[in-house]
Amino acid sequence: MRAIAVIGTGLIGTSVALAARRRGVTVFLSDRDRVAARTAAALGAGRIRPPAVPVDLAVLAVPPSQVGAVLAEQQARGLAHCYTDVASVKALPERTALSLAPDPSSYVGGHPLAGRERSGPLAARAELFEGRPWALTPSSLTSATALRRARELAVLCGAVPVVTESASHDEAVALTSHVPHLLASLMAARLSAGPAGATRFAGQGLRDVTRIAAGDPGLWGDILRSNAVAVTEVIREVHADLARLVDALEGLTGPDESRRAHGMGTLVDLLDRGVAGLGEIRSGARADPADGPRVRVAVADGSGELPRLLSRAAVAGADAERASVEDAGPGRLAVRFGVPPHLAGRVVAALVADGWDARGENGAYTDRYEEDPVRPTVRT
Repeated sequence: MRAIAVIGTGLIGTSVALAARRRGVTVFLSDRDRVAARTAAALGAGRIRPPAVPVDLAVLAVPPSQVGAVLAEQQARGLAHCYTDVASVKALPERTALSLAPDPSSYVGGHPLAGRERSGPLAARAELFEGRPWALTPSSLTSATALRRARELAVLCGAVPVVTESASHDEAVALTSHVPHLLASLMAARLSAGPAGATRFAGQGLRDVTRIAAGDPGLWGDILRSNAVAVTEVIREVHADLARLVDALEGLTGPDESRRAHGMGTLVDLLDRGVAGLGEIRSGARADPADGPRVRVAVADGSGELPRLLSRAAVAGADAERASVEDAGPGRLAVRFGVPPHLAGRVVAALVADGWDARGENGAYTDRYEEDPVRPTVRT
């Protein structure tokens, strides 16, 4: 792609623009908040003016409930040849696009599964999407060209395109994103009603649980309203779990021995299911170096070099927290890091430049990528 337009210069829109600019794409910015657009432009995200001719792709970085109206408006203006959005709900934008847009075939829903607890253009990062899934939800009318352009944008931003249906997407993110945000907000809200001075004892666990509660309430209200059906189903199941938990805890404090035993069994079962669920997250992220692409580095043991290697590998983009170590002969250790495929070359190059004996393994791409706008390949 040579040129795109980004409508909406918050965290996601500005991050898309910065990533595109880093790859040499011309970016045109617009936002009804003029200060936000000027801030994004000052960060180097693009130009604040309409393009003279239609751009290759317009990215609608607006709340879910606004996607349909903005799409119809911009298609009527002839802003771009193809259109996508980055809203975290997909069924509602798809329905409104099909009913309102002059040309539904040029639109494909999109959702990069990346973000931060901060909002606004100052929180934007060009590398925000690297290695992250980017959902694409073509409708029955979406053209092959529109889908190809949206794939190209995802790859250009360093993300991994995943094509799915809008309803399936919304059911999944209700569980993995929308309800977790609600639960974080509920826990954070309890802090203002707690005993005076209780937050003096806040540890990292509480900070981890409540971190995402700092999101923009207006945007999150729009997201939850737009995906209310799927969110309600998950909340109903969580409510049932909480009811069982309350009953179990009450049983632990009573005189009935059988009820105490039942309560402990219920409590342990919940904790066991939590551990299993956490394992699902780690498995899905391919966090284990043995499961996916990895980088192997040889290092001398007993030399104090291992801590320096772990620190440098993390900075380069490897998963240093879950590195594995094995014997590599007398006085030598072999350290393996999980690494996103698109970052393997960068990680190996950075480590080799620092003097490490590093190489890619298990499908890690360490040579340069060919210019394939849909799916990166490697020239060996």
